[in-house]
Amino acid sequence: MQRLFPEHHLRRHLELPPLWTLTTLDAGGLDHPVQTVVPCVWESIPGLRAYKGRAAYENTFEAGGTLRFVFGGVSFRAQVYLDGEQIAGHYGAFTAFDAVAENVPHGIHTLRIVADNRYGEDSALHVENDYYSYGGVNRPVDVQQLGDAYLTDLSVRTRCEAGQWIADVQVTAHSLCDEDREISVFVSAGSAEHLFKAQHLPARGRLVLNASLPAQNVRPWSPESPQLCMARAVLLENGRPTDDLCDRFGYREVKVEGNRILLNGKPLVIKGFNRHETYADFGSAVPLQAMVHDIQLMKDMNANAVRTCHYPNDPRFLDLCDEMGMLVWEEVHARGLVEQQMLHPLFRPQTEQCAREMVAQHGNHPSIFIWGCLNECEDTTPASAEIFRWNYDLLRRLDPSRPVTAALLDRRGSRVLADSDVDSLNLYPLWYHPTDPAVHVEKMTRWAAENGGAGKPVLISEIGAGGIYGNHDPAMPKWSEERQAEIVRRQIDAVLSHPACSGIFLWQFADTRVDESWAEKRPGCLNNKGVVDSYRRPKLAYAAVKQAFARY
Repeated sequence: MQRLFPEHHLRRHLELPPLWTLTTLDAGGLDHPVQTVVPCVWESIPGLRAYKGRAAYENTFEAGGTLRFVFGGVSFRAQVYLDGEQIAGHYGAFTAFDAVAENVPHGIHTLRIVADNRYGEDSALHVENDYYSYGGVNRPVDVQQLGDAYLTDLSVRTRCEAGQWIADVQVTAHSLCDEDREISVFVSAGSAEHLFKAQHLPARGRLVLNASLPAQNVRPWSPESPQLCMARAVLLENGRPTDDLCDRFGYREVKVEGNRILLNGKPLVIKGFNRHETYADFGSAVPLQAMVHDIQLMKDMNANAVRTCHYPNDPRFLDLCDEMGMLVWEEVHARGLVEQQMLHPLFRPQTEQCAREMVAQHGNHPSIFIWGCLNECEDTTPASAEIFRWNYDLLRRLDPSRPVTAALLDRRGSRVLADSDVDSLNLYPLWYHPTDPAVHVEKMTRWAAENGGAGKPVLISEIGAGGIYGNHDPAMPKWSEERQAEIVRRQIDAVLSHPACSGIFLWQFADTRVDESWAEKRPGCLNNKGVVDSYRRPKLAYAAVKQAFARY
């Protein structure tokens, strides 16, 4: 299941058998096939903990007709075959893609997904990094039965004008027929409705429909009251409903005014965590129960926000944030790239693909209040600054309803602070340098204002300290739980008491596996700055954060 609610009431979904056969295809893999479920990254399978290469996931099922296959995520490259014939390819682990196979004969068929997590010159974004790049089918697979026409890309953006809430709705109809036809499409957003009558759908073409629907008796979405509505589009042929598409949204409006981020006209105070989409036993194929538990733990610490560092997250996690009232900063996949990497000939097309898919697939989530990009990437040269502006402009074109930002290191000579809607700074006082957090936050907010960021909201997008789970020492050396808890407490107070700061995202929620090239900096090949370990066992910092967040 791709989402936490039915996306279709008319379209038929086929249930695949639960067990898949996984076969590694390169040196260093297993010499025999194994059975697994999907989602599953192969690092969770004995013998494949550090495997870099290709592996094939195979499943057999019975079906026929016109089939649509939806793949929630395959890490990091994917090639998909139906009965030995390639039907799809995709780059990027963190967004969905699909394939339509027409006139499939009724009978038993084989679906084969070849995943590849190797680094290479064909990849600008998938590089060795301060988190591990897992391999495999890391999100669900869905198989759907289609007719001659079907709907995709139901988008809802909400705004409030002079006290009137409006839902701007867009949906796309596709034809699989060799002749032009006339269709109607009914759309609804909450209680608001509209019927597109007698629309011309070209043969083998598509039709994009837009409507602005005024709404009555709206209860806006907020973290304190996460009110959700259902949007639905129904395709009608000769007056008969033949296909539909559903998604959830919430009436809410995000604006930046002066140095504050406003949600429905009220200033936000962000108390959040950076969270990598990983879990000790499951890698990046995080089970739904673990996602729920993560949000429960964050809310128990009085947090109201999460940053999906450094890539789009599973839509089921975003669904949970919608339901449970967690604000979300979601960002395009890119982290810590130097200028040479940003000038890679594939950097722009691969970044644009990720951004377009992220906004199209996740833009209806009311919990997402800001889009991010280019975390800690080079920002001091003319060429890198132009790339930042290009990313910001792309995100604004794709979705004008949300502010855009990038989490920056405190580099001297940054050229990009004037171009974002929000100043976002990654700071590590008392960890990477001995500066008092209050002094450093004051210094860096002033620096941002003097270098193009004046008059904007400021988010401290990363701040934290390392602590190894179970390492206790009354002398409080670095890497002890005691030292981590004390540093984090002082950092939170410094940020949330500063008048220029709209909030904080602690680095990080849970310990995260990193690539082996980072081993000298990361004990145990883990980024140990989590307030819980990779199994979600709390460190002393857990209680410190809970108490500190409660004060604000």
